[in-house]
Amino acid sequence: MELDDLLEMLNAGRTITGDSPWHDLMHRASQDALRITGELNSGYQEPARVRELLAQLTGKPIDESVTVFPPFYSDFGKNITLGKRIFINSGCKFQDQGGVVIGDDCLIGHNTVMATLNHDLMPSRRTDMHPAPIVVGRNVWIGSNATILPGVTIGDNAVVGAASVVTKDVPKNSVVVGSPARVVRSLPN
Repeated sequence: MELDDLLEMLNAGRTITGDSPWHDLMHRASQDALRITGELNSGYQEPARVRELLAQLTGKPIDESVTVFPPFYSDFGKNITLGKRIFINSGCKFQDQGGVVIGDDCLIGHNTVMATLNHDLMPSRRTDMHPAPIVVGRNVWIGSNATILPGVTIGDNAVVGAASVVTKDVPKNSVVVGSPARVVRSLPN
């Protein structure tokens, strides 16, 4: 049982039961993420060092065009994929076990939360976790304090208004606001 096996399960959307060795492995992997984000957030870091720490966190190269303003939080890290020319503002929290993919040219506002796990509704199974990915298309702008929930895809060129709670897919070239977020405007292509 290795991290790659766990990632395969998570990316397939398989439930991680609270009493399983997979759950324990996920918690052990989280310790690495907490260590890396602790270093990232421990004081001023040069932009190149921020990208180096993000590469350690994700286990993937981070393009030199990516800018992240700490603090940045992740409780897993190994299921984040970042495109090019992305700006992530301070205070963002990525719960990425289910997968967070951010396309090129995106702007992510302060304190955005991306949550890719749901707990089971049955009280007797509440520690079971159901992963579902968040996919953010190209050229998306997510406003400050937005929350993106598991299984959501945000289409290219979309805008998510500040403090919105996104519970379902966002069409490309649209503006969504509110809780739950709803389409209020279409944008030209």
